[in-house]
Amino acid sequence: MPEFKYELLATDGRARRGRLHTAHGTVETPTFMPVGTVGSVKGMKMEDVKAQGAEVVLGNVYHLMLRPGADLVEKMGGLHKFMNWEGPILTDSGGFQVYSLNDIRTDDEDGVTFRSHIDGSLHRLNPEISTEIQYKLDATITMAFDECTEFPVTYERAKESLERTIRWEKRSRDAFIPREGYGQFGIIQGAHYKDLRKASIDALVDIGFEGYAFGGWLFDETGSKDTYNETVEHCVPFMPEDKPRYMMGVGYPSDLIYSVQQGIDMFDCVIPTRNGRKGQAFVHSGVVKIKQAQYREDPSPLDPECDCYVCKTYTKSYIRHLFVSGESLAGQLITEHNLYFYQKLMRLMRENIEAGTFQEFAAEWLPKVK
Repeated sequence: MPEFKYELLATDGRARRGRLHTAHGTVETPTFMPVGTVGSVKGMKMEDVKAQGAEVVLGNVYHLMLRPGADLVEKMGGLHKFMNWEGPILTDSGGFQVYSLNDIRTDDEDGVTFRSHIDGSLHRLNPEISTEIQYKLDATITMAFDECTEFPVTYERAKESLERTIRWEKRSRDAFIPREGYGQFGIIQGAHYKDLRKASIDALVDIGFEGYAFGGWLFDETGSKDTYNETVEHCVPFMPEDKPRYMMGVGYPSDLIYSVQQGIDMFDCVIPTRNGRKGQAFVHSGVVKIKQAQYREDPSPLDPECDCYVCKTYTKSYIRHLFVSGESLAGQLITEHNLYFYQKLMRLMRENIEAGTFQEFAAEWLPKVK
């Protein structure tokens, strides 16, 4: 079984072209990971997700512990077998999800007690429990359990939260069972305070993980990306060069291009699937909102520059008809296209980094895509 290792193959500025070796196969980076929260990428069969070019997918501790339960998944042979996915799986620790419960959770130094959003039953998550659940799921990449700080947040609150997160991540590391080809990522917190983010990186490197993730809120309520950009540009140079770098929950195509430009290797987001179900297709020229009347008699594909199955087979007119008729097939088709578009974008970025033309690629694409 191969060891868990990141291999740096090429650079162009800060942008990196790499390869991640794992127990469940290799991942070419930069990479986008479709979100399969409950063991399913919404609206897609897993073999179709693979056909779009995905090499690694996401699962989530919070949702899978509530339904169907980690013990059942383990009994069924682990998440790979359960969901029909042979490639690597990364599992989110559940920290972000329990944070978002607000009125139905209580925090203490040991962990978080919360009520299920499904039936109100009482549950507990802490670093040891989260790590054990991810072991039962047979996650290729286990995420450390952290406290997701609200945004905006005062410096004092962000510092207090970060100190707790560091303690929790050390406990997560201690609870992790090393296995050949498996890895655990630490999560960098500290809100938008650059010195706290740097302190977080230093502490996590001292603990020692197989990879490092950027977590927490950085986009403000106005949708401005200035805070995100400034924080990423400042912090990425302090992240280890010989370990994969993962930006959690990002994002739109323009966010992916910008973040790769800054040296990030891995991404996940619900945007291509969630927005697909809402009728939004990402295309080379920007975005198609399929419900708009202009597409009622449009015989062209979602994206004339795309060679995915959907664009080779269906017209905007037909997909709009499905969407306004409430047919679920509309969302499935747009989701399939979006996932292909995202994977093609990642492939193009890898190729341009290898060729030393990434900066020109970014300059051409950033003004066009959302």
